[in-house]
Formats: sequence, structure tokens, C-alpha cells
Amino acid sequence: MPTVDRDVHPKIRLLETASRLFYAEGIHAVGVERLVSEAAVTRATFYRHYPTKDDLVAAYLSTTSERIRAGVGAATQGKPAREALLAALGIIGDRTLDDDFRGCQFLNAAAEYPDPAHQVRQVIDDHRNWFFGVLRDLAREEGHADPDHAARTLVLLRDGALHGGNLDDPETVRATLARAVADVVD
Repeated sequence: MPTVDRDVHPKIRLLETASRLFYAEGIHAVGVERLVSEAAVTRATFYRHYPTKDDLVAAYLSTTSERIRAGVGAATQGKPAREALLAALGIIGDRTLDDDFRGCQFLNAAAEYPDPAHQVRQVIDDHRNWFFGVLRDLAREEGHADPDHAARTLVLLRDGALHGGNLDDPETVRATLARAVADVVD
């Protein structure tokens, strides 16, 4: 069990603990008792900050989305559209090489929350819609004949890379993704 920094606010500790455990082990596999134990908080503290476990899951995915949005923004800022598209998807390819890579947090969570009306799925949909919009806008800026189709294709490539990177050789997945993205944007 990791060392707990008790100077960190309990809400943050819960979110950091949940992020680590949910990604490594799966959301439904991690119970509230384990979360409160590893975050070194009481059940009352847990429920004060997150009325349900699903509220914590939604916060975990929202925080993940914010981090990804910042990373994509930094990677694409000031670049011509083609370079920005390659950079946005390059982040995905690079992520598959990480030692702790276990696929996409959003796809993993969607598998555990099949109801499209559930609050967790709403966070997932928001993130996916944002990413689609970024890709569509960049494809349009690049002058692609059908930017909606290009963005849908790139999202599918992203999804495939994030699954394949966990199942196949990540270097091959990364190289295949880069080549496929170049094919779509050319």
C-alpha cells in the first residue's frame, strides 16, 4: 500500500486513490472499504465528499478528461492543423508505451457502465464529444474534404490503439497508429 500524505485534503486523497485503483484494477473491483482504507479517511468523510461511489467515478473521469484536454492543448497549440492532428494522436501512441498502461480509462469505464443515461456514461460521452470536436475542427482547418468522417475515423483509430496497446506490442501499435493517422489526414 502506498504511503498516505495526510497533509493532502481528504477529498484529493480519495480522488487520487480512486484514480490509481480504478485504472489498475477496474472500477467495480474496488470497493468503498478499500478506498477509504487506502486514502486513510473515514466512510463519513468519503460520503461527505462523494455521496455515492458513482460520484467518485464521475469525478475520476472528469479529472482524467481535464488532464487529457490540457495535454492535447499543449501538444497542438500553435501548430499547423496537420501537425496538430499528428500530435494529438501521437499522445495516444506514446501513452501505450507507458509501463502502467492498462488501456483507456473511458473505454474501460464504459464497459463497466453500459447504461448510456448513467452519470458516468455522461462524463465519458462529454470527453469523447470533446475529442471528436477537436479532431473535426483540425481536419476542417487542414482542408479535409469530409472533416466529420475524418474525425470519426481518427476516434476509431484512437480507440483501437488504446485497446491494442494493452493487448499487442505497443511499439507496433504506436507505429501503426502514426501511419494510419497520416493516411487519414493526407
